[in-house]
Amino acid sequence: MNFDTSLLILLLLLPFAGTSLGAGCVFFMKKNLGPSVERGLSGFAAGVMVAASVWSLLIPAMEMPSSSVFFPMDTVVAGFWAGILFLLLLDHVIPHLHNHGQEDEGPRSKLKRTTKLVLAVTLHNIPEGMAVGVTCAGWMSGSQVMTFSGALALAIGIAVQNFPEGAIISMPLRAEGASKSRSFFYGVLSGAVEPLGAMITILLVGFITPYMPFLLSLAAGAMMYVVVEELIPEMASGSHSNVGTLMFAAGFSLMMALDTLLG
Repeated sequence: MNFDTSLLILLLLLPFAGTSLGAGCVFFMKKNLGPSVERGLSGFAAGVMVAASVWSLLIPAMEMPSSSVFFPMDTVVAGFWAGILFLLLLDHVIPHLHNHGQEDEGPRSKLKRTTKLVLAVTLHNIPEGMAVGVTCAGWMSGSQVMTFSGALALAIGIAVQNFPEGAIISMPLRAEGASKSRSFFYGVLSGAVEPLGAMITILLVGFITPYMPFLLSLAAGAMMYVVVEELIPEMASGSHSNVGTLMFAAGFSLMMALDTLLG
């Protein structure tokens, strides 16, 4: 495998840097994010994730050779459903609480509200880490479909949408009474799962290469679960507004452009 280690580190740290910079907004913004701003940011993140799932994950998965004994698409469909069910399982076994949520999700626990808020965002970040890890693994394996530029486009897109996500977690924690430094720490911590998950995937590159189409579509399914289960309801919450829809289109367009230019 011929690859530049420094480029690999760049790909791993870009999404994490986006979350960390966004969490740093707690040191500069005095007020909590308004409902319209939060809806817009959720819509933007949803748009990026949908476009990334299609252009960076599902289409490359369909273009790769498949060892399926039936037809190539069954590997992609199976992987997509595996991603959906994997996130559904995590949603039920990990206690968490979404921002503005009134009821805890997952098993009952005595965890603090702030901890459950962080766990909700961490769940959101798991499929993003998986996506970056799988695309990096594909590039490292020498795949003609998965290139460095394609992995870079995905990493940049996720980093851009992670910036508002970092703010979405740190600012409400501050409003809950946590100190600025603690709110920032929790925001950064919620994003740490991304490079960690990506690195674990990369360490298994020798084993996962034959199953790359399945794993790419699995990551896509996991990301789409987050979009439908969390982001779309958040962007449509409250009084009627077109902000979330317009920002969804903006995020989708940005990720589509990045993949076209760099992919």
